[in-house]
Amino acid sequence: MYPQGRHPAPHQPGQPGFKFTVAESCDRIKDEFQFLQAQYHSLKVEYDKLANEKTEMQRHYVMYILTSLITIKSLLSFQYYEMSYGLNIEMHKQVCTMMFLILFSSHQQQVAQAVERAKQVTMTELNAIIGVRGLPNLPLTVYNLFSIFSQCTVMSHANILLLSLSIAAPALRTPLSIAGSYPTPFAMMGHHEMNGGLTSPSVYAGLHISPQMSAAAAAAYGRSPMGFDPHTHMRAPGLPASLTSISGGKPAYSFHVSADGQMQPVPFPPDALIGPGIPRHARQINTLSHGEVVCAVTISNPTRHVYTGGKGCVKIWDISQPGSKSPVSQLDCLNRDNYIRSCKLLPDGRTLIVGGEASTLTIWDLASQTPRIKAELTSSAPACYALAISPDAKVCFSCCSDGNIAVWDLHNQTLVRQFQGHTDGASCIDISHDGTKLWTGGLDNTVRSWDLREGRQLQQHDFTSQIFSLGYCPTGEWLAVGMESSNVEVLHHSKPDKYQLHLHESCVLSLKFAYCGKWFVSTGKDNLLNAWRTPYGASIFQSKESSSVLSCDISTDDKYIVTGSGDKKATVYEVIY
Repeated sequence: MYPQGRHPAPHQPGQPGFKFTVAESCDRIKDEFQFLQAQYHSLKVEYDKLANEKTEMQRHYVMYILTSLITIKSLLSFQYYEMSYGLNIEMHKQVCTMMFLILFSSHQQQVAQAVERAKQVTMTELNAIIGVRGLPNLPLTVYNLFSIFSQCTVMSHANILLLSLSIAAPALRTPLSIAGSYPTPFAMMGHHEMNGGLTSPSVYAGLHISPQMSAAAAAAYGRSPMGFDPHTHMRAPGLPASLTSISGGKPAYSFHVSADGQMQPVPFPPDALIGPGIPRHARQINTLSHGEVVCAVTISNPTRHVYTGGKGCVKIWDISQPGSKSPVSQLDCLNRDNYIRSCKLLPDGRTLIVGGEASTLTIWDLASQTPRIKAELTSSAPACYALAISPDAKVCFSCCSDGNIAVWDLHNQTLVRQFQGHTDGASCIDISHDGTKLWTGGLDNTVRSWDLREGRQLQQHDFTSQIFSLGYCPTGEWLAVGMESSNVEVLHHSKPDKYQLHLHESCVLSLKFAYCGKWFVSTGKDNLLNAWRTPYGASIFQSKESSSVLSCDISTDDKYIVTGSGDKKATVYEVIY
């Protein structure tokens, strides 16, 4: 009963017996307790492992049966519909039973185990999953399944599939194929690297219900709950197992980080995905073939024109014309081989400011009959990575590759001052709605806030990853930050605690808040567009494109999203409420 190496020596005749002091006795008792505790922990881990394997096997077999039943139902629907229409229910069930027995004649042992698992599912559970009403609350047997699948002809194939996914969720958790992370920082890399890597076709678009949300809640929201989570491999790498799920065993991707660094999964409130101003999903309505990697996009107000920035030019598209395939105008900026990194419209929509891989910012007059260059602003930095415009349209801020933030007077076209602090390139920027505070992120792993009235730095937030994108909530309080590490973090403007979101699989390249402030979107090298609830990050919807998504913008009425991607196009989404 003693730990190895701590056994007492045998008593020798003629020698006095061992006499331990109280302290020595306590130490031995402590060692023995720790040894027994370690044995208990090891046995518990082994038991949990065996129990999980047993559950996985049972659910796998249930999925096997239900998937086959879907096939049977499809055959009955398409091949035997006319014949079955004239038959009674008993004959229909006999046909279904016969096909089932033929299909599973070589899998008797598996069927027996799956039947036992199926018996544990009640009709109440089934009703909650598929929305069928009026079925009796009886234990669900395989024959009940036959009856349901044979008689409920109003049940769609989508609901049948949903049933199988909901019961057999773990068997379907197959990680998406993901390429490696950026070999170099986003702001310094070549655009052929942005376009590479992730070229898998879109496996799903539009609605993706949060895996952190319960199925019952999703049903209450009027949305089809997904009973499986395709993101299990992205659950906060390195976190303890206790933090990778929330109550009910659902995988967690949103974490609250307290001031002392303690992380806890976020229990989303009941109104996380409902209410005024919260989208249901987004639908792709147009593709704008720019012809080069699209590093910058912006939308006019009112929503009519989309501006896409690529290599050496900005193209203007009229999206009010359905099916428009050609730009209405092209603005040649910078040098032919230099990429546009940012383009911003002034609030009146008559002026466009363009910056990129050059020391010059170009100011375009869009109100003239043919758009023309009105002025050029030249800084000492070789490149501009991001732009922001003050709410009164009097000042432009540019993030420079040397780390400085240049402040430009747009009326006089002069450099007013520079904010200095970043020790590497300043990569992203946003300004508060009242125009008093500026937020910047950099390749020096910091986010900084600046007081525009006093012209000084207010705060500095240090991270372990380069900052590629950020956005300040229009209604105040919250700042969202996208990182090279794939995390999105949501900071409070004055409190030390924050939220950390884990759904992206690679660098987060752009980020934008809706103008209502209730949600925001982020895009990344993983081809994903994610929409999040402010501030705690419930996943509202997710869309996957065919290449890295480098830029995004949201219309001022929150009805449209535009993204620019590495496959040389921009995509227009309609936001569905």
